[in-house]
Amino acid sequence: MSKSVKIIIATHKQYRMPKDEMYIPVHVGAEGKKDLGYTKDNTGENISSLNPSFCELTGLYWAWKNLNADYIGLAHYRRHFSLKKKNDKWNSVLTYEQVKPYLSQIKVFVPKKRKYYIETLYSHYEHTHYVEQLDVTEDIIKEKYPEYLDSYNKVMKQRYGYMFNMMIMEKELVNEYCTWLFDILFELKDRLSMPELSSFQGRFYGRVSEIIFNVWLNQQIQNGRIKSSQVKELGCIHMEDINWFKKGSAFLKAKFLGKRYEGSF
Repeated sequence: MSKSVKIIIATHKQYRMPKDEMYIPVHVGAEGKKDLGYTKDNTGENISSLNPSFCELTGLYWAWKNLNADYIGLAHYRRHFSLKKKNDKWNSVLTYEQVKPYLSQIKVFVPKKRKYYIETLYSHYEHTHYVEQLDVTEDIIKEKYPEYLDSYNKVMKQRYGYMFNMMIMEKELVNEYCTWLFDILFELKDRLSMPELSSFQGRFYGRVSEIIFNVWLNQQIQNGRIKSSQVKELGCIHMEDINWFKKGSAFLKAKFLGKRYEGSF
């Protein structure tokens, strides 16, 4: 019997969506907002009201609590997984028929590593955001999950990582990851309130999770829960053009001039 896959597409606006039936467009932050015609993250068990600071994680939480499938994943309205890139971006988006042959061997699908070259994950966060957010997260991990501390320290020194909170995983692993992740983030929320931040910088729970996903995954590989051969990288395609000059300039200004990011690229 074929294994089922459900991938939510986190979105806050109407947008072109893949037609494959494994995708579920989810309106994240739907609480109190105009109906977009998509599944809302304020249905069932949810944390939709936290979307201004938790970003797409309100969608992940909704999927964790409300979806039933063998594999559950998360993508973005303007950022998708891809196995075979074609001239037409929309024809390059991952389909169920493409992922189906891997489901018997692969437990975790991730986007290709993002490489920072001249920055570690920790130093990049320090230069672009507010590093106390990671430092308090480390304190929480020390207290609640001390067995993860070596993985945390290893990941912080890496110059690459699986980013965007994008993944496709076996449901059992999604349950384990989300139980761990949201326990940490809710504690972080209790300990660290930064109301003075801009709306952009205030979305830091979603950024912290991008990094500590790598901590969780490294730990699963280290303890044998997941074999490295059961993790597969997929292409990640951006549905909109990226201003690489602007992005690169902001990256260098953050590192060398101390100018934190104040907007998406």
